[in-house]
Amino acid sequence: MKTAREWGLMPESRLAVGPDNAITDVSGVAVGHRSLRGDGIFTGVTAVLPHQGDLFLAKPRAAVEVINGFGKSAGLMQVAELGTIETPILLTNTFGVAACTEALIRRAIAANPAIGRKTSTVNPLVCECNDGSINDIQALAVTPDDAMAALDAARPGPVEQGAVGAGSGMTAFGFKAGIGTASRVMRIAKRDFTLGTLVLANFGAAGDLVLPDGRRPDPRVPATPERGSVIVIMATDLPLGDRQLQRVARRGGAGLARLGAFWGHGSGDVVLCFTTADPVAHDTAAPITSQQRLSDDHIDLAFRAATEATQEAVLNALCLAPATPARNGRVYPAMADWLKENQNP
Repeated sequence: MKTAREWGLMPESRLAVGPDNAITDVSGVAVGHRSLRGDGIFTGVTAVLPHQGDLFLAKPRAAVEVINGFGKSAGLMQVAELGTIETPILLTNTFGVAACTEALIRRAIAANPAIGRKTSTVNPLVCECNDGSINDIQALAVTPDDAMAALDAARPGPVEQGAVGAGSGMTAFGFKAGIGTASRVMRIAKRDFTLGTLVLANFGAAGDLVLPDGRRPDPRVPATPERGSVIVIMATDLPLGDRQLQRVARRGGAGLARLGAFWGHGSGDVVLCFTTADPVAHDTAAPITSQQRLSDDHIDLAFRAATEATQEAVLNALCLAPATPARNGRVYPAMADWLKENQNP
């Protein structure tokens, strides 16, 4: 299957694309999937590792933007308050949050036995979307072992996209969707910096999708209220302060809006943005520390990168997912099939 760029859907950008056009273009970031298939089971887990070291000891700085808070994620409140990440980020279905939370806690304790006894507890970070239209979510199929498998599978480099991992049972705008990713390169002060996004796309009412060329694909499925969700994970190596990270995260909403999303009442839309620059040490004797911070005079480049990469990541999730039957017998069509039938001359 072809990406959105290979379909010619992405217009010329002022910003270059990273070598793999993926969140893993940010050095140190790795992604892994665990896909579950079985009788009525079509779900999984996707892991995002901000760096290859011990995240509890070297905490990436981060911010969260809750666009619409109809969701059951774990750990976002502490990220909003303290501005750091302490574990890998796991994505899964709504009823898989507890299993993934347990896996992250056990993994952190195995690496740092002092957690919860001689030092602080750990903040496991899990985000979710409801894949119940395709997956039998009541089966509680995701286990801590599945979460561990996704973590163990995490690698840098190209990212598998579409109906994989947490994206297995997700849909968007009436089409089959799932995991998508994209990146942009920013030239600042004669240095190249990268911003990448990975999305778990499960949002948008059928018929609302707007492609970059203005076309509005009709998936020919019954119209339903906007009750989906989308999780956007945003990574960069730009040195950004806490306030700046949230401002950049907010521009993920601009990328979603370009696609026709309006964040309906029942939609859970969350953007988590972290930087690999200047992580925060868990233990430090220094009462005062210093961190680099981008001048706001250059932050528009990051805003543009966040918007473009989010938009393209969602389109990739749509373009790379095959047609899939739902639990009620209907089929969520593939965007690729619509594009084949409606190619521009």
